[in-house]
Amino acid sequence: MAIQLINTAPIAGQQPGTSGLRKKVGVFSEPQYLENFVQSVFDTLGDCHGQTLVLGGDGRYYNRTAIQTVLRMAAAHGYARVLLGQGGILSTPAVSCVIRKRGASGGLILSASHNPGGPDGDFGIKYNIANGGPAPEKITDAIFARTKELTEYRISDAPDIDLDTLGEVRIEQMVVEVIDPVADYAELMQELFDFDAIRALFAGGLRICFDGMHAVSGPYATAILEGLLGAPKGSVINGLPLEDFGGGHPDPNPVNAAELIARMAGEDGDNQAPDFGAASDGDGDRNMIVGRRFDVTPSDSLAILAAHATVAPGYRAGLKGIARSMPTSGAADRVAAALGIPSFETPTGWKFFGNLLDAGMATLCGEESYGTGSNHVREKDGLWAVLFWLNLLAAKQQSVEQIVRAHWATYGRNYYSRHDYEDIDSAAATQLMDAVRGQLAALPGQQLGQQPGKYTVALADDFSYTDPVDGSVSHKQGIRIIMTDGSRIVLRLSGTGTQGATLRLYLERYEADPAHHDMPTQQALAGLIAIAEQVAQIRQRTGRDKPTVTT
Repeated sequence: MAIQLINTAPIAGQQPGTSGLRKKVGVFSEPQYLENFVQSVFDTLGDCHGQTLVLGGDGRYYNRTAIQTVLRMAAAHGYARVLLGQGGILSTPAVSCVIRKRGASGGLILSASHNPGGPDGDFGIKYNIANGGPAPEKITDAIFARTKELTEYRISDAPDIDLDTLGEVRIEQMVVEVIDPVADYAELMQELFDFDAIRALFAGGLRICFDGMHAVSGPYATAILEGLLGAPKGSVINGLPLEDFGGGHPDPNPVNAAELIARMAGEDGDNQAPDFGAASDGDGDRNMIVGRRFDVTPSDSLAILAAHATVAPGYRAGLKGIARSMPTSGAADRVAAALGIPSFETPTGWKFFGNLLDAGMATLCGEESYGTGSNHVREKDGLWAVLFWLNLLAAKQQSVEQIVRAHWATYGRNYYSRHDYEDIDSAAATQLMDAVRGQLAALPGQQLGQQPGKYTVALADDFSYTDPVDGSVSHKQGIRIIMTDGSRIVLRLSGTGTQGATLRLYLERYEADPAHHDMPTQQALAGLIAIAEQVAQIRQRTGRDKPTVTT
């Protein structure tokens, strides 16, 4: 074995987005593409000698090949040890857990999260820092800058190693420890939640359905829900990770998790639908919670868990604060006000929560894109949210629907929806956003829409965020049009796609009166939908008559 220096040249477009670098598999498998990016990461980190790296991914196509390359490059850069998930499998929250528990200097996650997989699908890679969270912008900006000046990369010529057998092997002077991907994470969950109470819930007949979507969370859910907690065998469906996610789209929403939704509605031939349902995404950091014939929005889920946090042993001391991404509904803010704790509004991207969590200013965090988490790791965590809900069901002895309706009765209901326009022309998307930005200064004070959907604009801006911990500023994080009654329209371009652009339209309207809590969501938001079309001219500018996905 020997370490080689390979000549290379910069490859355009290797700029990390919201959650790392994501491209089509065909792009990542081009000569030197992966090597250039990994070299840029290691160059940005500096001297890696003697350090420990955590490595794993969601099992998607190209994962195993990429892992062998990363291992040989890590050995060439002096890492002392790599903690590798067996079979190359580690969920994103598990990577964060292992980094923190084992004192690693950081980790590389090979995943494109909720994006489709397979030979024609997407692949991705991101670096997480020593606190277990995604690299902040100052690091990802430095990585991108390095990709534009790279002339060589370092790699060992060692042969491939066995990824599937637990134990230790060496590459050069580096030890590769193949670890059980579930063990450390499961141990942490047992510290946070009342497993005895949840076991009793299952022993009493609670029926659940967890959809692993043939993604990384399947093994975790099977080991914890069916293994440690005693849920009936078969409670986890689509639990085997597959390189193409079984041909599905591993994004947990009512459209992509249609099998779960059908089961929860009793439409799969079973006379009795399960009591509780959930799904997670490609890399295990997102969650969708559903009751029997009853969906729970991610924004409501965050607020409800915050309101009842002390039912779980890990949160009995109370919450320091609640943080949400700007597009997420204000439901959690109302809970924070009632609890007398701070609430924070950040840009989209879990990295923005890291400083708040490290500083002890927030305990629970959430994003509207089915992401919820806490200070136990520095990533959103799908199965954690499921276990929290099960702990809540055990404590309240109520159904999901009863818990949600009681929450609305106490705090009011935030009617909320997201309309995604996927794979639209990038230039058209940019022009749309620029056109709306051009109207912002004139919008405050204007009356928009028609009765009964008439609103007066109180504030219109392009959201900027000043980090309360380090003072860093992030600009142009999404357009907000806020009405005098608190209703909102938010527009932003997503940073998670690999082709074209995804325009996200977020709509929110608050209703305090329980007598008006049963209106269909899109009907309740119809006035705001019409105003969004009036202001942004989405149909005209994108050529789309309707969203690709509505959640």
